[in-house]
Amino acid sequence: MNTQIFDLSSGPLAVGRTAEVYPWGEGKILKLYLPGWDPRTVRYEARMARAVQASGLPVPAAYDVVEINGRTGLVYDRLDGEDMIAVLYRQPERVELLARSQAELHAQIHDRVASLEIPPQRQRLIEKIHQAEVLPAELRPRILKALAELPDGDRLCHGDFHAGNILITPGGETVIDWIDVTRGNPLADVARSVIIMRGAVEAGLVSDPQAQAVVLSFCDIYLREYFRLRPGGEEEYQRWLPLVAAGRLSENITVLQGWLIEMAKAA
Repeated sequence: MNTQIFDLSSGPLAVGRTAEVYPWGEGKILKLYLPGWDPRTVRYEARMARAVQASGLPVPAAYDVVEINGRTGLVYDRLDGEDMIAVLYRQPERVELLARSQAELHAQIHDRVASLEIPPQRQRLIEKIHQAEVLPAELRPRILKALAELPDGDRLCHGDFHAGNILITPGGETVIDWIDVTRGNPLADVARSVIIMRGAVEAGLVSDPQAQAVVLSFCDIYLREYFRLRPGGEEEYQRWLPLVAAGRLSENITVLQGWLIEMAKAA
């Protein structure tokens, strides 16, 4: 890992929950994690990004892990564009086109067999369920039993696939943020996407009524198109929803907790 001095005074191009993004030379950006993040997390992200890149999917290339002013970052190709959720809010009349596009991208991801260096989805979900402190104690064994009855898989699963992680660029659509990638069952990955999208509405994270209607319509169209492209599995997908909701409780998003617990009770 290279240690460098870097002037941050010009400000980031973007700010997220875990990192800031800065320009980095010609055609690249630096995803600089916020203070306190373990450098091992960044090195892990670099390994996963390279493994996904080898699959041939439309993803940004990852380069060096660097240390900047005591913080750790990862250099990526720079992609100039706008995330799909921003486009959807600005142009809600494109909801069907965009939702179908998300479904097509997700189906492409699930067509890939994941390399063995990518961690198993089931183990990741079990860990999250155990880490979910707000999950009612009487629900945990029931959820783990339901999880044990569902099949594994060997497919590439993004783990956080939603319109905010799809960049629309002049060269086409690119999927970003692969830190939660796993090897597993595509239907669990679809359930995670739906939990993210519907949860944003149910918890009031999307407060405008018109925007709520657009997001829910987007979600419905996405699901319909996904199962057209990859037929079957609708019933099994429903069984994954409460289990994935229970796992999401480990992320401690306070406004979501009530809704997620109610979802988990359906296990």
